[in-house]
Amino acid sequence: MRIFNYCLNVLSAGFSRLFVKSKVLPENPIEQYNLNPEFPTFYIVRLNSRFDLAALAHVCKKHGLPSPTDEQVLGNQSLERFIGIKNPPPLFGDEAKSTSALAQGKQIIDHLLKSGQKNVQVVPVTILWGRDPGKEKPGVRTLITHSLTPSWFRKFFVVLFSGRDNFIRFSQPLDLSLLVNEKADVSELPHKLLRVALVHFKRQKLAATGPKMPSREQLFNSLLASPTIKKAIQEEAKSKNISQEQARQNALKLLDEIAANYSEAMIRVAERFLTWLWNKLYNGIDIKHTEQLHELTNKGHEIIYMPCHRSHMDYLLLTYSIYHLGLVPPHIAAGINLNFFPAGGIFRRSGAFFIRRSFAGNKLYSAIFKEYLSQLFIKGYSVKFYTEGGRSRTGRLLPPKTGMLSMTLQAMLRGIDRPISIVPVYIGYEHVMEINTYLKELDGKDKKGESIFGIFKAIKNLKNYGRGNLNFGDPISINQYLNDNQPDWRDSIHPTDVQKPQWLGSQVTKLADQVMVKINNAAALNAVNLLAMILLVNDKQALSKPKLLAQLDFYLRLQRDASYSDKVTAPDETPEQLLTHALKLNKFEVISDEFGEIITISDKEKVLFNYYRNNILHLFAVPSLIALHLFKQHTTTIQQCQELVKTFYPLFAKEWYLQPLDENYVTRILANFADQNLIEFDGDNIHITNSNDCLAKLEMLGRALSFTLQRYAIVIGFIQTNDAIAKDELERESQVLAQRLGTLHGIKTPEFFDKKVLVSFIDNLREQSLITECDKGLIGSTQLCKTYTHLKALLPARVWQSISDIVQSQSN
Repeated sequence: MRIFNYCLNVLSAGFSRLFVKSKVLPENPIEQYNLNPEFPTFYIVRLNSRFDLAALAHVCKKHGLPSPTDEQVLGNQSLERFIGIKNPPPLFGDEAKSTSALAQGKQIIDHLLKSGQKNVQVVPVTILWGRDPGKEKPGVRTLITHSLTPSWFRKFFVVLFSGRDNFIRFSQPLDLSLLVNEKADVSELPHKLLRVALVHFKRQKLAATGPKMPSREQLFNSLLASPTIKKAIQEEAKSKNISQEQARQNALKLLDEIAANYSEAMIRVAERFLTWLWNKLYNGIDIKHTEQLHELTNKGHEIIYMPCHRSHMDYLLLTYSIYHLGLVPPHIAAGINLNFFPAGGIFRRSGAFFIRRSFAGNKLYSAIFKEYLSQLFIKGYSVKFYTEGGRSRTGRLLPPKTGMLSMTLQAMLRGIDRPISIVPVYIGYEHVMEINTYLKELDGKDKKGESIFGIFKAIKNLKNYGRGNLNFGDPISINQYLNDNQPDWRDSIHPTDVQKPQWLGSQVTKLADQVMVKINNAAALNAVNLLAMILLVNDKQALSKPKLLAQLDFYLRLQRDASYSDKVTAPDETPEQLLTHALKLNKFEVISDEFGEIITISDKEKVLFNYYRNNILHLFAVPSLIALHLFKQHTTTIQQCQELVKTFYPLFAKEWYLQPLDENYVTRILANFADQNLIEFDGDNIHITNSNDCLAKLEMLGRALSFTLQRYAIVIGFIQTNDAIAKDELERESQVLAQRLGTLHGIKTPEFFDKKVLVSFIDNLREQSLITECDKGLIGSTQLCKTYTHLKALLPARVWQSISDIVQSQSN
């Protein structure tokens, strides 16, 4: 029998080498889980399959792990390392024989109880052949998928057709010490070990494949049968004076327009195409903070991905990255503008569902979309939508659109029994594909609709776009958020008829702002946005190479040692390496003379670089304010720096979605300045180091905030020099003055004179109670007067004079 088993194992291994290609996660299991190959090691898997054993053996050999085909000596006994919990069903019949897993578990636990040994590693391993979730109603295709537990005969075909998509995930070794220390019946411990493992495998499979998919016809029929849509169809028939059947057909058309048609085969094809595309476009994609996703899936959470929106490339990049992390691609809320041939069909089969820009006046559409979204959550699909609604044209986060988030919370009020967590995602690029289009739109040109010709043009212009960054922010448990902020939220739960509770609007707004804060908390520094921060504040956007490298080193050390958030990521390369990489992107020019090299931004890129700087400007807001204060005063105190930051931080926080001010943030920044020999402490007093280099570094950092403070001074100046001013007049005059300043001082930052930004700042002043409204218009507070005084001390005299002259003339 032993010889027979050996021969079968050899045949399985040979077949696997020919037909199996495994994707392994994590990429380095030994490093990820601190595994020691010298310790006793066992692998526990769901299915006792020779093909699974052969695939695992090949992977273990490649990664330097003990082979699962060998026996493990434990005390005075030899045990099989491979623990398969369930046997495949027989070719004929339904009852599978029991495995030896229970006996193996008992022997391991008995050994631990007798010896007290703590270094036994029992590693759960999830092995999937393809990642097809399967259908709710199995069909013929089930014969070649791994969606059900296959017999050995069907497993042959599964491996034959899906072997190139074998997926193996190692998990954290089970902590057996917790198990054996429990005050429980010892005989029950092996059973508990297997139960824990089976629950783990179920969650891992759900995380990797998602729940089983209904057919499109099944989905539509179940949605049309829901009380909410039935009622909407009746109202549609009545309001339009049409028959119930006509109204039902209208509903079917809307469902066909909205609903995704997820296909795992399309995902596999897209994965291969995108792997080629990323290699063509990017030097690499840096993905950070992924461990949080796996923690959520291990706990059985349903995930809602809420990324910032920089480019159409976001759809592809995030979905591709999630798939490569071993998780099921989410269903994606995509704008209806992307539903054009052939992209619409491809996106739909990749999990996209389409949403109109407005639901206004179409009750049937609204009811159908909300019910469809509810069904996604109820069935357990992960979902992705962009809280900004559209792509940012300036590089700043846009104010959140709360419609999708509101519908998400309403879906929870249907009584979903699973925890749901939002995962904010920061996406950044060294080159945004649509950047030239954004500039034209900011100049007033109409936005062009998407089309097949646009796709061909984009493919034709493929080039090196540098690196991409994708950082997952801190998750937000919606259940916990509501428990903390709306303890009675469960009183609004109803399985079908969910009315909007009065508290919904305010809680959605606060939750949306919290998501935006966590996106910005996870920002990524890269070569292009760092160089944009440095060069844009200099005359002619140029700097000598030594000065540029010194400033780049200053910024990198500042962000690593006194970072705004522990989720912010910085490149590992040296300043010299970053500059070398950036120069290859053809965005910069190098001018050489007898004194050395000068780095400057290409003329065609100068305005565009504001976009990349805006991606990370919030990370430098407080350091820049302190640096500007130091440069102007030369001598100050820690307390004065803290008071200055407290004055402006509420304005910054609203504009850039910043987290609450950390009391130690200012002192950490000052400590970093001291470490870099820019300042010296004398008790609580601070002095700038007597060096031209130090002054230049602080001045450049301070200038990063200059345009923002000028914009503040324009608005506040009009308020302070008038007894009262009407809001519409304040908006109009502020925009005119901003445009004039742009002309006088060469300011080419698009958002500097963007009316939406100015209006948002005025609203911010009102929220902070810095201005109030009376019968004659807006009037400023005492605190606003103090802010205005600070601005006068911080801004260059020539700029202040320009602002002062105009606001004074307008008030007379």
